[in-house]
Amino acid sequence: MATPKDAKDMFDNLMPQALAKHPDKAREVDAIYFFDITGEGGGQWTVDLTADPPSVNAGDAGNAQCSITVSNEDFQTMLSDPQAGMQLFFQGKLQVTGDPMLATKLQQFLEVVTAG
Repeated sequence: MATPKDAKDMFDNLMPQALAKHPDKAREVDAIYFFDITGEGGGQWTVDLTADPPSVNAGDAGNAQCSITVSNEDFQTMLSDPQAGMQLFFQGKLQVTGDPMLATKLQQFLEVVTAG
């Protein structure tokens, strides 16, 4: 299992590799996400799982259907514990704007990324 050292490693290295390796799995999610990961090791990325091939790019492309804001520390927790997302959301540590149903679909894709 590939474990990123921080969100930057995840979005700059692991996610592009996973998208290239499993484009079909990415397109099953069929959504555009914007991630705003705060704190050290964080940053902003747009992940387009509707594109052919799916892509991840630094910054906000302005076309996200679902935006996720979370600290790098809490993001790491979400990666290691798939159930943590809901807990973080209800604690106010994970903000989701746009289509909340897409946030639930995101977990299935993150599992593909962290599986390598």
